Amino acid sequence: MASPVIIVNADDLGMSEAVNEATFDLIAKGRISSATIMANAPATREAARQVARFPACSFGVHLNLTQFEPLTGGAGARLLTDERGQMSRANERAKPGLERLRAIYLELCAQIERIASLGVRITHLDSHNHVHTRSPLVFPALKEVQRRYRIRRVRLSKNFYAPDQPCARQVLLKKNVYNWALKSIYATLTTDVFTEFLTYHRADAARRRSIECVELMVHPGAAYAAEETAILNSDWIARFDPAVQLISYARLSS
Repeated sequence: MASPVIIVNADDLGMSEAVNEATFDLIAKGRISSATIMANAPATREAARQVARFPACSFGVHLNLTQFEPLTGGAGARLLTDERGQMSRANERAKPGLERLRAIYLELCAQIERIASLGVRITHLDSHNHVHTRSPLVFPALKEVQRRYRIRRVRLSKNFYAPDQPCARQVLLKKNVYNWALKSIYATLTTDVFTEFLTYHRADAARRRSIECVELMVHPGAAYAAEETAILNSDWIARFDPAVQLISYARLSS
């Protein structure tokens, strides 16, 4: 069997200057192969300015319905915001409806177009707080966004868990159904597995060896990610068992 293929994707690019600095530092060191940019975050423009320096890295959009102000306005945007005009995780649990679905679709389109307008070649999509896999209302909007902008690569719902923190069987079944639909409706390329960097890093070699292609999520610059960042800054790839090959999302193929 060939060496497992790994995409190490940094989420939240554009969240802050500290996140941008930590992320691009690891990209420059060859420790991260991919990143996703928040379109409506405080340091989005600064992040986009640096993308061209790293042609070997893939850059996608970190679709966001749970933080900061929306890029859209009017009555539709008000369906997605609280009394402060901010989006929040309440959107994960919001009551379905055609008006809300349209508001979500228009906001996701605006975010894609913002990142594209800043000169970023968009290779893939994922989402802040995994809203694209947690909210059933987001799925049809996601698929229309994929069709409109011809984006074929999207992050899976998490499907690899630590033995001491297993996923309930019923939840895992729902995830498997979601991942099947994600791949099948508007044919979409995904990795075989998606999980956090530390979950994969701590797994035994036999489990890791059984996976051909995996995406690992990382959060450089986040206060809670100190252990993860320390490992990423080490020469962990050269010492890893089994040997792995680091690729970008742009190189992900069927």
